[in-house]
Amino acid sequence: MTSAERPSTDLDFFFDPVCPWAWITSRWVVDVQRQRSYTVDWRFISLWILNEENTQDWYTPEYRAGHFLGHRSLRIADQIRLSSDDPEAVGRWYTAVGEALHRDDRRREARDDNQAFLSSVLAAAGFDPELIAHADDDSHDAHIRSDTELALSRTGPDVGTPILSFRPGTEREGSFFGPVISQAPTGVEAIELWDAVEKLAVSGVAELKRSNRAAPVF
Repeated sequence: MTSAERPSTDLDFFFDPVCPWAWITSRWVVDVQRQRSYTVDWRFISLWILNEENTQDWYTPEYRAGHFLGHRSLRIADQIRLSSDDPEAVGRWYTAVGEALHRDDRRREARDDNQAFLSSVLAAAGFDPELIAHADDDSHDAHIRSDTELALSRTGPDVGTPILSFRPGTEREGSFFGPVISQAPTGVEAIELWDAVEKLAVSGVAELKRSNRAAPVF
């Protein structure tokens, strides 16, 4: 499905599967989606691409390898986007990978052999096991890079994941990096946070930030 063919949606959610903060935010979005029947387009932002010129000391080969796992997952997601008639298929893949990495704490397994890890997630989630071949197919990188660039065009540079765009393609489109939350609210609290963040996103607020954060709760 090309960008021009994308159906209208209430939210564009740009994700990298390996980011724990994006994962928590995504579970909040899923809860609100269920309550209000919102449509969500699960789109791509690659931390591997964002850091391809990063030469800082903290960005070790091990760190980059973890980001490459996320990028390989996005290549599979892109093939799912191209081949599936189910509009929720990419979201289901993100859920499967995120649950394995974050909720089930399989990060070490994924780091040690991400080919076997991704294959096992595909099988457990009911996807075609042949999709694993696309983890090494760099023909998907053009679309992943395009989505990554689109996400940054909406927020500006020097941000990470997640990036959310409310009401994309409308006059009231508004985008933010975040919200970065340590635990996903549910029920009424999830709706209250959604309404507050959407209001900020479409009202022209540029930045609202603090550096302190609690440990993630998956």
